[in-house]
Amino acid sequence: MSEPAGRPTPIPLTVLTGFLGAGKTTLLNRLLQDPALADTVVIVNEFGEIGLDHLLVETIDEDMILLGAGCLCCTVRGDLISALEDLLRKRDNGRIKPFRRVVIETTGLADPAPILHALIAHPYLSLRFRLQGVVTVVDAVNGASTLDAHPEALRQAAVADTLVMTKADLPGAAPDALAARLRALNPNATLAGPDVAAETLLGGFFGLDGKSADVRAWLGEEDEAGTGHGHHHDPHKHHGHHHHHEHDVNRHDAAIRAFHLVSDTPVPRPAFEMFLDLIRSAHGPKLLRLKGLVAMADDPERPVVVHGVQHVVHAPVTLDAWPDADHRSRLVLIVRDLSPSFVEKIWDAFLGRPRIDAPDAAALTDNPLAIPND
Repeated sequence: MSEPAGRPTPIPLTVLTGFLGAGKTTLLNRLLQDPALADTVVIVNEFGEIGLDHLLVETIDEDMILLGAGCLCCTVRGDLISALEDLLRKRDNGRIKPFRRVVIETTGLADPAPILHALIAHPYLSLRFRLQGVVTVVDAVNGASTLDAHPEALRQAAVADTLVMTKADLPGAAPDALAARLRALNPNATLAGPDVAAETLLGGFFGLDGKSADVRAWLGEEDEAGTGHGHHHDPHKHHGHHHHHEHDVNRHDAAIRAFHLVSDTPVPRPAFEMFLDLIRSAHGPKLLRLKGLVAMADDPERPVVVHGVQHVVHAPVTLDAWPDADHRSRLVLIVRDLSPSFVEKIWDAFLGRPRIDAPDAAALTDNPLAIPND
């Protein structure tokens, strides 16, 4: 599963999303002035939506401009996949200078799952780009009602690695109540304000220049300590063979759950691959997001990074070493209309620790629709 020799290093890619009026454009305008975005390509829907007058340096073509911060900005007039392929062609042919990161701003009505799916399912783009994170902007004035009324907004918040709350100082804002709801909906995400530094916001686990952000934060474990959900794991403290826990969510958002699967001992590679195959083939539409680090039994000192959306799992990347002191396998799953305890039973079964009530894997494959949803 390690990267073949000669393959270009994958380019980190961040998806910036948020519902209409949440403040994505304002945040993006600020980020575009930050030197941390030098050598970054920002893909937007239309140039006219962001204030570029003070940033514009030169027009490369009708769909691409170079900004004063050393950032390349391009529009998507059609298919995102085509735009990314065109970027790579221009980069590889020397028509634009090499960029080291891509940020995609989605439309406010976009369900992020198909976008993430397209990025990791494409046979070529999945080799050239590596999903670094999802940043979702949420409006403290209208955020709660938007989450109630629009499933897209709910999914945008649920799959985020970082949630940026805006407009908290405006009349009618309810930042504390919204923060509590967001933490319940997505306890694995970092909650930040609109002034968060670009380098912090876009750093992600696949950091630039060989630098990695804290993997515990990437997996949401740091945030658990202050939310009242689950337990805060001490990497130096011994646990049993496996440990997992579920986070209850606001009753209005009960269809979406976020939870961890953990193993203290290395996982047999065939068992892990069978577990992924079963989950994504039988329940792919319900799997909004999957990410994590896994210690494989045949090479436990070099963890495998896993990313998945719905029924597609990104080609795993093997790291040279563990990025932190915690060498347990840790998976974060965000699901819709699927019981976390049911998934945990499958995980237990494939790890060789089936519980008395563990489901039969063959039966699940034959009849994947007969699933308890609690």
